[in-house]
Amino acid sequence: MKIIPRYGHFNWIAPFYDRVFGAMDHDALFAHLAAAPGDVALDIGGGTGRVAQRLRGLGVQVIVVDPSPGMLRHARIKGLPAARALAERLPFAGDSIDRIYIVDAFHHFAQQKEAALDLVRILRPGGRLVIEEPDLRRLAVKFVALAEKAALMQSHFYSPPALADLFIAAGAELVAITPDRISAHVALTKS
Repeated sequence: MKIIPRYGHFNWIAPFYDRVFGAMDHDALFAHLAAAPGDVALDIGGGTGRVAQRLRGLGVQVIVVDPSPGMLRHARIKGLPAARALAERLPFAGDSIDRIYIVDAFHHFAQQKEAALDLVRILRPGGRLVIEEPDLRRLAVKFVALAEKAALMQSHFYSPPALADLFIAAGAELVAITPDRISAHVALTKS
């Protein structure tokens, strides 16, 4: 699979990424994810593995999936398994993954509807998919969305209900939408 270098800026910021974003709290994400030791989890758009590293400490088998070689290099330095792939074309069998999470990355995906379909495809029945995204209903996030457009990042943000609808159309079932400061968690499952 050829990955178009749309995310080159992430290669550039990879060496600094953990210093800027590493201390963020993800307790609400982990509560929604409800991962148990031994579960296989994918960190989609997981970059340097800053979130995966903490989840691995809880006994979860985490694989970082990201299109940026620079980001994945830092995940591998941490000893995390990593796969270079797009969320739209994941190299995993259907119904094979226990837990999937996406932290502050879905708005960067080029083909979001296709990504939703492929994420639901690989989630095992009864599994959990949690997306933590900036909440577009908040004024500060609207400014971030405008800034990313001005920076030609090609981002596309959804409100949490619209994001849930996108995944429901792909075959998932909504568990919860929970606001959290400037972000929201959209938790879904698959029958």
